[in-house]
Amino acid sequence: MLAVTNLSCTRGERRLFSNVSFSLAAGGCLHVQGDNGCGKTSLLRLLVGLTPLETGEIRWRGNALAESVMRDEMTYLGHHAAVNGDLTAAENLHFAAAQDGVKLEAAAALAALRKMGLLGREDLPVRVLSAGQKRRVLLSRLLIRPTKLWVLDEAFNALDVGAVGVLNALITGHLQSGGVAVLTSHQPLALTNVQVLAL
Repeated sequence: MLAVTNLSCTRGERRLFSNVSFSLAAGGCLHVQGDNGCGKTSLLRLLVGLTPLETGEIRWRGNALAESVMRDEMTYLGHHAAVNGDLTAAENLHFAAAQDGVKLEAAAALAALRKMGLLGREDLPVRVLSAGQKRRVLLSRLLIRPTKLWVLDEAFNALDVGAVGVLNALITGHLQSGGVAVLTSHQPLALTNVQVLAL
């Protein structure tokens, strides 16, 4: 489904990586590892089309990235908890759904937040939530918009043990249903059949 060939990335005068290639079939997961500043986030930004390619090619379902509907089939969550502190957790989900052109019922938004352990916090402004709870609000987006490709940058950051278990279960279910995932994490993953890319 996802095929990446000979990607490279330069920041300023520093080459972060070169000749990065991998492929993922349905149900495949890639764990991108490496020290801080080695280019993990830069690689993910290339994958999702936020940074132009310097070299190489990205193909989704056999089509070149620029020609495909990859963005319609992809959920990208960056390493910053990109949520609006002035909105409630529920309002953040409705705003995200509207940006994606998804009709989101109130009951579905509440169900997603509760699944992520935010029961009782759905109507609180996000600014009063902890870092881990803000991360859970962001991760709830995985439950409101079904997509085939998940690109997750440091998704486990700030999560407690319970939330880590929930996220591992979500990713496992996604892969078992034929989805694809590319993610970065500084901690080991409780997932099976994971390819590792060390930058």
